[in-house]
Amino acid sequence: MESFSTLIRTASREQHEEVRGSTFMSDLLGHKLGVDAFARYTEQLWFVYGALESGAERLAADPVAGPFVRPELFRMSSLEQDLEYLRGPDWRSVISALPATREYARWISECARVWPAGYVAHHYTRYLGDLSGGQIIRDTAERTWGFPKKGDGVRFYVFEQIPNPAAFKRSYWELLDAVPGDELERQRIVAECKRAYALNNAVFQALGEEFPLSA
Repeated sequence: MESFSTLIRTASREQHEEVRGSTFMSDLLGHKLGVDAFARYTEQLWFVYGALESGAERLAADPVAGPFVRPELFRMSSLEQDLEYLRGPDWRSVISALPATREYARWISECARVWPAGYVAHHYTRYLGDLSGGQIIRDTAERTWGFPKKGDGVRFYVFEQIPNPAAFKRSYWELLDAVPGDELERQRIVAECKRAYALNNAVFQALGEEFPLSA
């Protein structure tokens, strides 16, 4: 029988490709956008991870979501260092969330409040995505705008406390396989993974409208 982690990865593959193929991300990775677009994207991440990590604090003792609360994954401190570098010391007063970002963050918070297994779906799509494909974004940013390698501006993508990402992903998939619940609940979690990708893609679409091929 197919493992639950394999089911999630297979079922969400199409949505993952849509995110990777978004106009904004394609333009960013294709060196067609300026550093301001990258900084604006980093702003949106701060709001999304604010919802994820405040949810983690509440769910640390939860039997379903608790095992996924791993401090080595937390990104808020790194994001804040990046935003200070990208937007200056007063960054908190100048950044803003797009409507799509507010909805994304709101939905994560709602899952954390009422459905821990749904929160796990968002946890998976974000953290494992940034641990994997996020490294392409980091490399592009370093080469395009001359950011220090794994330093200011791209600290968000540097998981210093995870020396072996491949081993960490294997342990994470084992946690997914151990998530309690019947077949119906697992199908709900898979559907929530798809929703997470759709919410993320909506943010990319909004960013694409804000940065239509600005060089």
